[in-house]
Amino acid sequence: MADSSRIGDAEGLRADARRNRERVLVAARAVFAEHGIDAPMAAVARRAGVGVATLYRHFPTRDALVRGAFEQQMETCAQALTEALAAPDPWWGFQRLIETLCRLQREERGFPAAFLAAFPDSAVEHAQDRARAERDLMTLVRRAQAAGGLRADFQPSDLAVVMLAHCGLVTALPDDAAASRRLVAYLLQSFRADATNSPLPPPTSLPLRNLPLTAEPGRGRRS
Repeated sequence: MADSSRIGDAEGLRADARRNRERVLVAARAVFAEHGIDAPMAAVARRAGVGVATLYRHFPTRDALVRGAFEQQMETCAQALTEALAAPDPWWGFQRLIETLCRLQREERGFPAAFLAAFPDSAVEHAQDRARAERDLMTLVRRAQAAGGLRADFQPSDLAVVMLAHCGLVTALPDDAAASRRLVAYLLQSFRADATNSPLPPPTSLPLRNLPLTAEPGRGRRS
C-alpha cells in the first residue's frame, strides 16, 4: 500500500508548483505591460513573490515566459482568423477579426509589444504556421473584396498598420475603451467598398509576420 503521507506531500508540492507558475504568469503580464517584454526576469520573480530559481524552473528562457504569459491571447487570435474564414459573409468575418485583435490589444497591454517585438524572429522555426496564417488572411481579404464589402485597394499589410496605430492609442490611453472602439469603427468604415472613396497611396512594405495570427509568440528573443 502506498504511503498516504507521501502521496499527500507529492500532491501538495504539485499544487504549490501550479500556484507558483500561475503567480509568475500574472506577474509577467503586469511587468511586460509596464516595462515591455525586455524587462528583467528578476523583476517578474519579485512581482510574483518567488525566487529567480523558481521562475527559471517553470520558464527556462524569456521566450518560454512570453509564450506562457500570452498563450491564451495567441490562441484567441488564431481562432478568430479561423472563424473569420468560415463566416458566410466575408466582410462580417473581416470586421470581427479586426475587432478581436484590437480588443486583445486593449485588454492586455503587454500583448501588443509581445507580438510586434517577437514575431520577426519567429519566422524561421514556425515558417509553415506563419505561411498558412498569411495565406488565410489573404484569402479572407480576397473574399471580402469579391463580395463587395472590402475596398478593392485594401492590402493585407494595411492590417499591420491598423494594429500599430491601435497599439499607439491603447498605450497612450490604456483605460479608454471608448476611444479604442471608436477608432476601430472609424477604420472599419474607411475599409468599406464605396464608389466615392479616393484611391489610397501605395501600401507599406511592413511584413505580415507582425500580425498575431499564430499561436507561438516570443521565439528567437534573448533569455
